[in-house]
Amino acid sequence: MNPVITIVGRPNVGKSTLFNRLTRSRDALVADFSGLTRDRHYGKGRIGERAFICVDTGGFEPVAKTGIVAEMAKQTKQAVAESDIIIFLVDGRLGMAPQDRVIADFLRKTGRPIILAVNKTEGMQSGVVTADFHELGLGEPFPISSAHGDGVRGLIDDALDSLGIPEPEPEEQENDPNRPMKIAVVGRPNVGKSTLINKLIGEERVIAFDMPGTTRDAIEVPFERNGKPYILVDTAGLRRRGKVFEAIEKFSVVKTLQAIADCNVVILMLDAQQDISEQDAHIAGFIVEAGRALVVAVNKWDGLDSYVKERARLEIAQKLRFLDFANVHPISAKKGTGLKELFKDVDLAYAAAMAKLPTPKLTRILQDAIEHQQPKRVGMGRPKLRYAHQGGMNPPIVVIHGTSLSGVTDSYKRYLEGRFREVFKLIGTPLRIQMNTAKNPYVDADKGKKGKKK
Repeated sequence: MNPVITIVGRPNVGKSTLFNRLTRSRDALVADFSGLTRDRHYGKGRIGERAFICVDTGGFEPVAKTGIVAEMAKQTKQAVAESDIIIFLVDGRLGMAPQDRVIADFLRKTGRPIILAVNKTEGMQSGVVTADFHELGLGEPFPISSAHGDGVRGLIDDALDSLGIPEPEPEEQENDPNRPMKIAVVGRPNVGKSTLINKLIGEERVIAFDMPGTTRDAIEVPFERNGKPYILVDTAGLRRRGKVFEAIEKFSVVKTLQAIADCNVVILMLDAQQDISEQDAHIAGFIVEAGRALVVAVNKWDGLDSYVKERARLEIAQKLRFLDFANVHPISAKKGTGLKELFKDVDLAYAAAMAKLPTPKLTRILQDAIEHQQPKRVGMGRPKLRYAHQGGMNPPIVVIHGTSLSGVTDSYKRYLEGRFREVFKLIGTPLRIQMNTAKNPYVDADKGKKGKKK
């Protein structure tokens, strides 16, 4: 399970800048004034082969009692509670502030591992800029620059090493077909996730209650079906950020993201009696980004008239059209209808995610696709796609080699993806297309000649 690293500090010390660098995104707003981040942001980070979940928090004032500052403090305290290690970020240019001491005292009492990072130290002597912060008693301060990236790699390596996080197992072991398939059931609160799991295993294993937010944590349930071992993971319902008020429900978000990242197949549950929401699309986006095989289950289908059913089908096709690789099943978790077909597609999605794609066949499909439709010209030339091979499984990755591949458009990549899917019958899994451009020896030679003339 990916470790959780939470960034904590007073306002305007560079927490969101560090978060954006670690997640290679711009998900957190950054500006040169305090209090910009009020809620928590979750993102996926990776250093080398080691992945982690990063949490950005608002400016922390632990003693605040009322108002928005108190709400921000509540969110930060919960982020600390769900973290594996804390990066306490301070401002090296402004130096020690009284608020830093208050935060340090609070963090020390939590018992969580803490790394003290002194930010904004670019162009300064590290020994001088970190000297004052030894007073906090949190170990050796780590000088970094969130904006420029100085020291950030070493900071995260140190954090993961201190947790004893081992290097990931080789891909063949992670994708061992003899291991039980892990299936995460995710969706908005009260769509029937726990009811579905109870119906599949034939007992009241998890609490099912007609009130949103009953499930607080991700619960693993081993079971067998037709002689095959599975592990079902019941997750807490993900709400829109503005709709979550209880701190304990915030805890469930990171657990759900971890469950998606750690499973083999996701069952995304929708409510046929409700409109497809922006939150449904966000959850689906998490699944696709994680590269997980997917089956969509539309629950509470029983009792609906034909007009409502048709409207639900159209809405799913429009609002979740980026899930066109996944099969959609109308079910009733309560009555058990449609579950046999649902599980058949779960097995098919897993088989597609673990499919082996031979290099000769991939290259032949690529060449046939190019003959049917060539990529668009870029300037005076056209990208040349030479051959393809498989670069990974779960999700399948197709690596295409050639020259000038940076000019291949997204629409042409989708065209190639469709051709690969059609031939290999890759239903229920995302497919990654990766372009690997060969170096142009003539360009390098020209550069060498110009250098000699100088």
